[in-house]
Amino acid sequence: MGRWRAPGPRSSAYITPMGARRLQEELTQLWKVERPQVTQVVHEAAKNGDRSENGDYIYGKKRLREIDRRVRYLSKRLDQLTVVDRLPDDRSRIFFGAWVTLEDEQGEERTYQIVGPDEFDLSRGQLSVDAPLARQLLGKRVDDEVVVRTPERGELTYWVCRIEYRPYAEV
Repeated sequence: MGRWRAPGPRSSAYITPMGARRLQEELTQLWKVERPQVTQVVHEAAKNGDRSENGDYIYGKKRLREIDRRVRYLSKRLDQLTVVDRLPDDRSRIFFGAWVTLEDEQGEERTYQIVGPDEFDLSRGQLSVDAPLARQLLGKRVDDEVVVRTPERGELTYWVCRIEYRPYAEV
């Protein structure tokens, strides 16, 4: 059996200004700081002679490959992304970048910001626009009901309590 895998579904090409800034900072950190340091370690290790049993050389080369792979990915991805830095005209509906407060069937409230797939982090309340819940939320208004089917817990029902758009400079 081969290692080939069918390509996954394409993720959305939207990102908030803060997410784009984080990806750019990661790219700069990898290219300007980490890669030169690792290159220097590999260079020094290569001068020691036998490379087949030289841990610094072997692991340094492996780390260089990881850095180069991530740099290539970030460079290509940043070129493809569209930075959404403008608030929508109709702020009574849920669109990309909205902060949405939902209430579940037990009365618990949760707040999420709908962000791009490259920046989602549920621990910070950031929900990917490609997530099933976010797809169900798009276009909804306050007091609308949202039903999401999950493999583990079956159907979950939420109600939209609040929709808020914050200027991106604040976030």
